[in-house]
Amino acid sequence: MIEVAGLRKRFVQGRGRKARTVDAVAGVDWLARDGAITGLLGPNGAGKTTTLRIVAGLIEPDAGAARVDGIEVARDPRAALARMGVLSDARGLYPRLSARENIVYYGRLHGMSADAAAARAEALAAMLDMAPLLDRRTEGFSQGERMKTALARALVHDPPNLILDEPTNGLDVLATRALRDALRRLRDEQGKCIVFSTHIMQEVERLCDEVVVVAHGRTVACGSVQALNARAGQADFEESFVALAFGDRAGERGQGAAQHGGRP
Repeated sequence: MIEVAGLRKRFVQGRGRKARTVDAVAGVDWLARDGAITGLLGPNGAGKTTTLRIVAGLIEPDAGAARVDGIEVARDPRAALARMGVLSDARGLYPRLSARENIVYYGRLHGMSADAAAARAEALAAMLDMAPLLDRRTEGFSQGERMKTALARALVHDPPNLILDEPTNGLDVLATRALRDALRRLRDEQGKCIVFSTHIMQEVERLCDEVVVVAHGRTVACGSVQALNARAGQADFEESFVALAFGDRAGERGQGAAQHGGRP
């Protein structure tokens, strides 16, 4: 289980007289349950990635807390990270290493023995249908192959919680379907708590048990797709998202899109 309560994070942009403060996260709250997929949905600049970076222990919040299975990340990051697998948008694979070597290396970093990490790499390759990739260097991998390797690396220590930041970016249809299938198996067969950020409505509708809508650095709505549709009074989830995320500005965005040939 991952809990985010009252998160706030401010950054300073620019220097000297041009410096200004920006509230990247200005009050984000949500709870992601075990055995469920929770989607973090919002427009660009809404604070999704900053929130996930705080949960992953990469930056500290100015206020509020992120807890993983009751462990506050800022106070005990090593214990929290031991219970998380993180797949960031920047895959960060070592190109001169094979997929197997990338996975085993991360297992060793998590304190696994060489034999245990190697066995886990084999098991993950079977689960993610990537056995033919294991002994190829990751340099030159397709986006889908990189995604599978990065996901296996994030899962090598068998964490109960999984964080993914826009995992379908750049993936083709088949790779996206493979990722969806893998996430469903991790939820249904292993009961993992999965959180992923996205801006793709179709992914949310097909995968998510719960959705957190973030706008202007704040949580503006939480619930299932059906519940959010009911709250917004819409049958189409994209329309519901626009209404919840932009509120009174939704009409202005629609008018602007019409003036530009339908493009928002």
